[in-house]
Amino acid sequence: MTAILLDIDGVLQVSGEAVLGAPDAVRALREEGHRVRFVTNNTTRARDQLAGELQAIGFDLEGEDITTTPVAAGKLLQGKRVFALTMSSIRDDLAEYVELVFDGADAVLLGGADESDETGEVFSYDNLNKAYAELREGARLVCLHKNKWWQTSRGPLLDAGAFVAGLEYAAGVKAEIVGKPTAAYFEAALAEVDATPAEAVMVGDDVEADIGGAKAIGMQGVLVRTGKFRPAALREAEPQPDAVIDSIADLPAYLNGV
Repeated sequence: MTAILLDIDGVLQVSGEAVLGAPDAVRALREEGHRVRFVTNNTTRARDQLAGELQAIGFDLEGEDITTTPVAAGKLLQGKRVFALTMSSIRDDLAEYVELVFDGADAVLLGGADESDETGEVFSYDNLNKAYAELREGARLVCLHKNKWWQTSRGPLLDAGAFVAGLEYAAGVKAEIVGKPTAAYFEAALAEVDATPAEAVMVGDDVEADIGGAKAIGMQGVLVRTGKFRPAALREAEPQPDAVIDSIADLPAYLNGV
């Protein structure tokens, strides 16, 4: 059976609403014996909180079934002093591994945009200036992801990548990326389901971060026409996905060759 990595935002749900047929599709994949792992660049919710929200809209999964970037970042920076420009909801996940500080940081960590007013507080001018000062003193710049935008019920909104790029430019540094599309992120997720890239499929709505990143390490990539899917991005993408389907509801039939 195939190992399947499923992106969450834009594939399973959009702004808290399940994609039509998505819970049934996930159930069918598991009943057919596929090894399913949920992967996300979501940086606004702790893993258990995210699992609870998905359970509430019909999905059968636990927090331990999800690979998130905050946990990956915590492991990367374990034992370090970290100035974190992140949503407060993920700080407990981070604090299991790092010391969260405001001064004298070993690393500046960016990530976390959502539709609440808190996003404006996280990426305030004062906070970005403080991050800039820490970088000038030699701190590493690490980001949970570098996505340019994300799809919401209000339409496309700026994501953390815009602020990462600004700090890179101002401080003359290069950010270390933790989440998709890095090879380390996909390899960690595959290890959780004991799979090699050659026997795995990534299903996502982002042709660059999801499909491009997965195919770079030898996985197959299936793009869905939900979430942030855009025809123009698909036309320009290199590499191209192995398949494009309307939504995850069509995935079981695709894998069965129907």
